[in-house]
Amino acid sequence: MFVNMTKVKVFTTQICPYCVALKEFLKEHNIEFEEINVSEDLKAQKEMIEKSGQMGVPVVEIDGEIVVGFDREKITKLLIIKD
Repeated sequence: MFVNMTKVKVFTTQICPYCVALKEFLKEHNIEFEEINVSEDLKAQKEMIEKSGQMGVPVVEIDGEIVVGFDREKITKLLIIKD
């Protein structure tokens, strides 16, 4: 079961195939997310680099926790409710 109240930010670019795969994965699981295109928003690009230490995309922020790349296992763990 996935949490829909989780705040998810996805830092992307238009030409990144992993970004597309990540967004499709989130959509398939009905996870709402804010997409931030860092190739168009330099302030967001700086924020992403400061938070992740990385210049590559995708970078996902899930309730303040940073995941670099499309790490399906880690993203799934962060989005699943554990009883």
